[in-house]
Amino acid sequence: MKRRLFSTSVLAAATWLSTSVAWAQAALFKSGKDYLTLQRPLPTDAGNGKIEVLEFFWYSCPHCNAFEPAFAQWAKAAPKDVVVRRIPVAFREDFAPQQRLYFTLEALNLLDTMHDRVFAAIHVQKQLLNSDASVLAWAEKQGVDKAKFSETFKSFGVASKLKRAVQLQNEFKVEGVPSLGVAGRYYIDGTLAGSMDRALKVAESLINQTRSGK
Repeated sequence: MKRRLFSTSVLAAATWLSTSVAWAQAALFKSGKDYLTLQRPLPTDAGNGKIEVLEFFWYSCPHCNAFEPAFAQWAKAAPKDVVVRRIPVAFREDFAPQQRLYFTLEALNLLDTMHDRVFAAIHVQKQLLNSDASVLAWAEKQGVDKAKFSETFKSFGVASKLKRAVQLQNEFKVEGVPSLGVAGRYYIDGTLAGSMDRALKVAESLINQTRSGK
């Protein structure tokens, strides 16, 4: 979903390319056309010898909802030196409750069971989840401890993660979701790559380039 136009392509299935195929396709992917190269590389939290891939998303974005199954499969199959993180965006102030929801689930180690439920609540059950009150009420209905969830939701730790998420969103100059940041150097979205299916292939190529030091 574009930040201004709120439209982008939806992907089909995604699978990891072999290294040889990735290198063969690398010549087809051009900075400024298929992806953007940041003017100043950003530090990552991946650790030495690791390559960070960020997915920028918004729970209420229909394109993020459509992308999620394929991205989850892609992330699960990622090589051991690739660290995948999701970053909920905030193009407007009313995006913040869903940011807090994501980081609260992360802090409580509930993402594995609850992440898909959030998408389903919004896109299947048509719940808005666009306010603190609606998010807290929804979480309680899922059987999450109300007091613990509320305390974490309003915590300094979650607030700090929101601030960092907005910082990353701005540093990568995110204009639409879903989109990807690779190795603190590259930005890819469905508009640049042509589709999110192709965006994953671009990401694979950039990961291989980063791994080889090029």
